[in-house]
Amino acid sequence: MNTLVTGGAGFIGSRLVDRLLADGGRVTVLDDFDPYYPEAVKRANLADAARSPGFRLVEGDVRDADLVDRVVRETAPDAIVHLAAKAGVRPSIERPADYADVNVVGTVRMLEAARRLDPMPRFVYASSSSVYGDRESVPFRETDPVDDPVSPYAATKKACELMAHAFHHLHGLPVTGLRFFTAYGPRNRPDLAIAKFADLIDRGQPVPMFGDGSTRRDYTYVDDVVGGIVAAVERCRGLHLYNLGNSHPIELRELIAALGAALGREPIVERRPEQPGDVRQTFADVSLAEAELGYRPKTTLAEGLRRYVEWRRRAGA
Repeated sequence: MNTLVTGGAGFIGSRLVDRLLADGGRVTVLDDFDPYYPEAVKRANLADAARSPGFRLVEGDVRDADLVDRVVRETAPDAIVHLAAKAGVRPSIERPADYADVNVVGTVRMLEAARRLDPMPRFVYASSSSVYGDRESVPFRETDPVDDPVSPYAATKKACELMAHAFHHLHGLPVTGLRFFTAYGPRNRPDLAIAKFADLIDRGQPVPMFGDGSTRRDYTYVDDVVGGIVAAVERCRGLHLYNLGNSHPIELRELIAALGAALGREPIVERRPEQPGDVRQTFADVSLAEAELGYRPKTTLAEGLRRYVEWRRRAGA
């Protein structure tokens, strides 16, 4: 399998790259090393992959139409996995235009290049559980309406789903969207809650708990997510959309306690007001992905946190 992965230096992307290379594939990564978090962290993510003869890195922006078209033509991939995006709900509230530019325009550039290739590659792209908005009814199903985003980030992800639908309808491009639910594990993005909380707990500093701690997230171990991506690539035909979650939402206060236990330290919790753009809960119904992709997340939160802490210690964090 010859795969082009955008955003392949990131958290999920780099874990996917390692998996594809371990499976004997060839992988080209397109990444612009956006400074949302340190470039050195992303380059370290690719250290193992860089030693493989099947790996190639192209540095560049998915909004650069000429570059994207050239890379897709030169690579002639069997599949494109489009993960590159501006991440983060809260920063999107401050800079909505930047998020629309990178997430929507960048996705359209990739779709355009893919549909011009002959034969057209399989196109798998990252959406997000944020498209479901702030809803009370659970679990979230792919057939639920997603017309009420509560952040610009969520709105851009819904826009990308609509663009993918249009390209499939107009050009027959095989496209599969994956709605990720809070991924965590080794190489966790440093801006995400688990990484930030672990750092604070290790240093004996207060952990900010927004609200009363009852908000719930469907934390999903990164290798389970990667397994779902690989299955989606293998089965990408027609037009599909899947949840990739764990189906076991955890309250914020439970997460903090579990992370403290994994680190062997008692967390100091500091209550803070709820944040704009946050939702009360996420909870994935993964029955469709299970039936059609064979997706079965297996990693419990306790086991996933144990592995994350082991990696963190080895990495010297």
